[in-house]
Amino acid sequence: MTYKPQPKDTKSIVLDKELLELLESLAKNNHDVWASSRIAEGWTYGEAKDSRLKTTPCLVPYEDLPESEKEYDRNTCLETLRFIKAMGYEIIKKEASAGEDGNTGWLYWFRYIKIYV
Repeated sequence: MTYKPQPKDTKSIVLDKELLELLESLAKNNHDVWASSRIAEGWTYGEAKDSRLKTTPCLVPYEDLPESEKEYDRNTCLETLRFIKAMGYEIIKKEASAGEDGNTGWLYWFRYIKIYV
């Protein structure tokens, strides 16, 4: 069997300024999810990637990653955001209510808009 990936073409999807600002936070979280999974599988930090020894130089905080690795995470998240919009969802930033500490935060939620043609 030959696998031929066919991702949805999202090149025409334009993200607004707020979503682009969200991108870096998503990329950091994406890296943290990946790193948590690797650590749970027994991987550790190492100067070079070695699948046999389960070491990788990418088990560092997002801020310490080489720019090429950050760009990989950003692109993954960018394509996810574009895909969500291409599927007819809106991503809307809403102010959250004050938490126990009195601080308000922001949350994002998705709303599906059905388009009738």
